[in-house]
Amino acid sequence: MIILFIIGLLLGALAVVFALQNIAVVTVSFFSWELTGSLSLVLLLAVSTGMLIAIFLLLPEFVGSYFKYKNLKKENKQLAEDLQKQKELTVFAKQTPPSKEDISKIESGAIDNTAD
Repeated sequence: MIILFIIGLLLGALAVVFALQNIAVVTVSFFSWELTGSLSLVLLLAVSTGMLIAIFLLLPEFVGSYFKYKNLKKENKQLAEDLQKQKELTVFAKQTPPSKEDISKIESGAIDNTAD
């Protein structure tokens, strides 16, 4: 991720240097719009527009990945709790056969280890 950021900075710096070296006045036509200005401003506008379009195209994927990450983190926490309960049941069962009350305590996430 950092490498991509550095590459992006370098490309941006190159675009700015290129644009500043091209200061001729040009006219750009797009459908019925006409823009007259220095070539550097037109180039910077084109680069900025391209960056905005890329960000808008990538934004849904970033948002979806964020929510997927949150759901996986929540699921991982639940699985860790379930694993801990199973470990407690196994340790408890090796010591003495559990009663129904003990099993319900373990399943609710509480076990009394002070009875030893």
